[in-house]
Amino acid sequence: MKSLSLRQEIITYRKSGYSYGMISKKFGLSKSTLSTWLKEIPYTPNKEVIDRIGNARMQSATSKHNQMMADIQKMRKVAKDELGKLSKRDLWMLGIGLYIGEGNKAYEQIRLTNSDPKIILLALEWFRTFCNLKEENFRIRIHIYPDIVPDEALKYWSKITGLAEKNFDKIQIDRRTNKVAKKRRTLPFGTIQIVIKSNGKKEFGKSLHRRIMGWIDNSLEQINVRV
Repeated sequence: MKSLSLRQEIITYRKSGYSYGMISKKFGLSKSTLSTWLKEIPYTPNKEVIDRIGNARMQSATSKHNQMMADIQKMRKVAKDELGKLSKRDLWMLGIGLYIGEGNKAYEQIRLTNSDPKIILLALEWFRTFCNLKEENFRIRIHIYPDIVPDEALKYWSKITGLAEKNFDKIQIDRRTNKVAKKRRTLPFGTIQIVIKSNGKKEFGKSLHRRIMGWIDNSLEQINVRV
């Protein structure tokens, strides 16, 4: 269970006023990972931090952090106004871009791998809406490290995807010893791969993969013509 609550535990430490350096030392995570997880968490240094680095340095660091948070919120508002409301075609193209980056292009097999629940939800919605796939077409493969509890990872991804546990294959545990410990602990629920099963229907098998690759190829060709 510890691996599953690691991120929340770190957020609690940050809210309690601990610096990136102190949190990094305690949990064995890089400052870059902490920055990704904690950049939007309000920060007020506690007495231990102030005593260690001095009030003047701490005030400067806190001011920079607060300025960064304010700029993030400002730019997100600007980005939201610029983007506007997505159309159905926008979502289609967004999914094509996602498959270009995360999908399987070889062997005419439709697979997409990621660890971000928002990306996974986008992929599932794209497959349902533009590829006409149903629940029975989805097989989910979870890949985890030994410090992750398999049953908890299964429950998490089942809840995120809305898919029943029968849609999930046997969980794969990466036991390679050459994996850096910091890398393991940044994925508290592991990575999942969405695998599309045709269930005997050609339009959901090789034909669908060829269709997706056609979308990709034509999109890239049009962009290349412009440049």
